[in-house]
Amino acid sequence: MHALAVTVASVLLAVEEKAPEDDKVVAGPLGALIFGFLILSVIVIGWFLTRSLRKAGKAQEQGLYGDVPAAEDNVASDGNETVD
Repeated sequence: MHALAVTVASVLLAVEEKAPEDDKVVAGPLGALIFGFLILSVIVIGWFLTRSLRKAGKAQEQGLYGDVPAAEDNVASDGNETVD
């Protein structure tokens, strides 16, 4: 068991010594592609969210969700208009 721990420790130390310097590490083209994909994803999600919220607002104005339609909000149940 001790030999295994020593072997693992020596391998980890060897890998640590081969690590590049901090100023030599760059994202590269793959990192740029992933970053661009993430930006595009956020834009697409925002566009679809805005579209869905507009549809929901129009549907609510038409009274499709069980709410009173916006045109009828100011009219009381007896037919008289309410005063705000």
